Amino acid sequence: MREPTPTEALDLVGRADAEQELPEQMRADVRLLGSLLGRVLRESGSAGLYEDVERLRQATIAAYTDESPEAFEHAAAIADSFSVDRADEVARAFTAYFHLANLAEESQRVRVLRERDGRPDREQVTDSVAAAFVRLAAEVGDDTALRRLQNMRFHPVFTAHPTEARRRAVSTSIRRLETLLGEHDSAIDGGADQRRAERRMLEEIDTLWRTAPLRAEKPTPVDEVRSIMAVFDETLYTAIPHVYRRVDDALQGPGAGSRSPVVRPFVRLGTWVGGDRDGNPFVTASVTKKAAAIASEHILIGLERSASRIARGLTLAADTTPPSDALVLLWDRLAAADEDAASDIVTRAPGEPHKRVMMLIARRIAATRDRDADLAYRNPEHLLTDLRTVQASLVAAGAPRQAYGHLQQLLWQVETYGFHLAELEVRQHSAVHAKVLAECEAGGALSDQAREVLDVFRAIAQIQKRYGPRAAGRYIVSFTQSAEDLVTVYRLARHAVGAEGTLPVLDVIPLFETFADLQAAPQIMAEVVQHEAFAQRLAETANRLEVMLGYSDSSKDVGPVAANLALYDAQAKISAWAQEQGIELTLFHGRGGALGRGGGPANSAILAQPPHSVDGRFKLTEQGEVIFARYGDPAIAMRHIDQVAAATLLASAPSNEKRNRQAAQRYAEVASAMDSASRERFFSLVKADGFAQWFATVTPMEEIGLLALGSRPARRGLSVESLEDLRAIPWVFAWSQARINLAGWFGLGTALEAVGDEALLRRAYEEWPLLRTMIDNVGMSLAKADPRIARRYLALGDRDDLADLVMDEMLLTRDWVTRIVGGDGLLANKPVLQRAVKMRSPYVDALSLLQLRALRALRSDESEQAPPHWQRLLLLSVSGVSAGLQNTG
Repeated sequence: MREPTPTEALDLVGRADAEQELPEQMRADVRLLGSLLGRVLRESGSAGLYEDVERLRQATIAAYTDESPEAFEHAAAIADSFSVDRADEVARAFTAYFHLANLAEESQRVRVLRERDGRPDREQVTDSVAAAFVRLAAEVGDDTALRRLQNMRFHPVFTAHPTEARRRAVSTSIRRLETLLGEHDSAIDGGADQRRAERRMLEEIDTLWRTAPLRAEKPTPVDEVRSIMAVFDETLYTAIPHVYRRVDDALQGPGAGSRSPVVRPFVRLGTWVGGDRDGNPFVTASVTKKAAAIASEHILIGLERSASRIARGLTLAADTTPPSDALVLLWDRLAAADEDAASDIVTRAPGEPHKRVMMLIARRIAATRDRDADLAYRNPEHLLTDLRTVQASLVAAGAPRQAYGHLQQLLWQVETYGFHLAELEVRQHSAVHAKVLAECEAGGALSDQAREVLDVFRAIAQIQKRYGPRAAGRYIVSFTQSAEDLVTVYRLARHAVGAEGTLPVLDVIPLFETFADLQAAPQIMAEVVQHEAFAQRLAETANRLEVMLGYSDSSKDVGPVAANLALYDAQAKISAWAQEQGIELTLFHGRGGALGRGGGPANSAILAQPPHSVDGRFKLTEQGEVIFARYGDPAIAMRHIDQVAAATLLASAPSNEKRNRQAAQRYAEVASAMDSASRERFFSLVKADGFAQWFATVTPMEEIGLLALGSRPARRGLSVESLEDLRAIPWVFAWSQARINLAGWFGLGTALEAVGDEALLRRAYEEWPLLRTMIDNVGMSLAKADPRIARRYLALGDRDDLADLVMDEMLLTRDWVTRIVGGDGLLANKPVLQRAVKMRSPYVDALSLLQLRALRALRSDESEQAPPHWQRLLLLSVSGVSAGLQNTG
């Protein structure tokens, strides 16, 4: 097989780079990766594959720039001409391209972050905690700003919702390519190192091509736990303390690192992975205990290695850095408990007292992991006490840089992660609780479900005993509809441990999800805090309380516009109630990756919240592809944490709260008009006769359940005859696959039309953060939709009335969003995002055309069992479209 010419090798990248205005280095990366993929397709693909990929690619690019029906029909005809086996290969080729394009874009983000690093003139005030602190101090004074900084909390909670469409093997391959691309970037042009990097990238892309893109089986909950651990090991263990260091460096200036830090650890990690059993029968009490054990093992390994590394560096002689009396006493105590090791350490580190102590501390951390009762630390506080003794001794001996250098980073890690790494949260549906409580109170033999529910409380108690109270204890009640739903948890816990048993420490958290539940939330909270168990727990926590808000089900319930307004109203009312009661409230935002589930930029959403609803505390769910996009790369993870924490700090600035309060009052009538009009429009669609069956026909909703994304079933048990029990994730996922993205925007056009005053709406967009965030997110959602492809999906359903309703609303919404934002199209005010969407869209179109072909074949098949080859093509295209759109559920 001949080598491709340079022109042919670059062809896969596309000829529209100039129009897309890619940064020069990113364009070079895309061309390099694309050319290597072109070689792989020629060498490893079947005969003619490269040429077929090129034909479809060129046709979809032409159709994207030429909006004539003929251009689009030509592209569709090419997709329809492929055999199913050829379509399979073509879909895999485009999916591989998206993985490489995403890698090039991520590398560009990292490059830009490095260029901005430490350059305040290139930062916005919401981009970093340090810049936000300066702004806040100007409004409230240095002392108040410092107090708020030191009390701030950012609490991401990782969840295992089925939204990560990539296999872990694919993700790992992409990470290896990321390293090689960095080596290529830093090598001399044309040099041996650069040629070597290109050769290894070619090998890796060939491996990526040959790796099966679809999981053979659904991951188990324990598999999901281990996937999250990979993110922790590779990124978060060091990234989070590095954020603290950067903030402290910025605030302390030249004195940073030589004196006590002003920054206190403000990140706490949470996880539902292995704890969320709402609708997931595979998450059992045994799985929950395994999840806690795996997480503890990972953090203790990390802490042991850090302590050992610090010990090796503390080669400070006793005559230059004499130990304090407290350090001598600590050595005596540690040595008495570990005599053989102490004797060996004295020989290996003569006259180096700080090193000796750190070596024994590292051994005690290892003993904690091994559950050696004689040496193990009882809890993280005991380890912190020992580390602070070492730190104080170094300071007293005139070695503050050693005290506040790597040792301080270790202290921050222990304070952030404890011995548990992430706080494991349990979630269960209120209806399950009610059913099990009725069984317990009726007496007699318990069902398997009841025994499992009670086992969970015993598992929580065991986890707390082994890893400390912080390791587990938050218990979330899905579909909370009354105070009784929350009180039931305490009653079940008592049944689990018996009348004389010791109850686990429980913070019971309501999850308000539907429109009606959000409206009822303030009254439910006012009622439940009067209950004895809640009042007692409030007293124990100094009046701290947590309330979770569901974005996805409320959006599926009343539409995205009414849901956003209802969420804002619920937050405002719950926050006002908490302030009156003297309660320190944390609102927990159940946001997803897609815009239909509350996705979008987190920092702008935080700054749009009602007054006193943040107050320096922000907690949200992070899931699926969002976890790897935000936390998979260290530089991007640090940037994300810095930005979200900055917004959390600024949200309660007097100027921000005043702006949000005044805007909410000024535009209350606009909100009311939008709410009623959008809800009516949304109901006209979803409450139409036969809508549920039509939805399942015009989207790959049913087929998504076949994709081995996560351990959780796509539905809670009902058939597609009813949408009530369909999980919000496949609801959003299916609409995005159909290139409609309905869950993110439907009803907004009608809502804006109901207001009708364009000048008023433009003014509201500038002055009202909630509306601005909503419209910007809808602009993003619509930019990823495609009306021509959407019509083809809708045509599968043979319901012109519903199809016309969707398309009319899409065009109306596009028109209003463009008019309000200004410019010559969607995302005109966000050129970087607009460029990214334009770069991907023609290639997503190609995959969508292949998916449509598979769907038509599956829908027309009269047998009950769909042909496996068409099903495989559809699932391949689902994975590819997910990679291209960069969001799933």
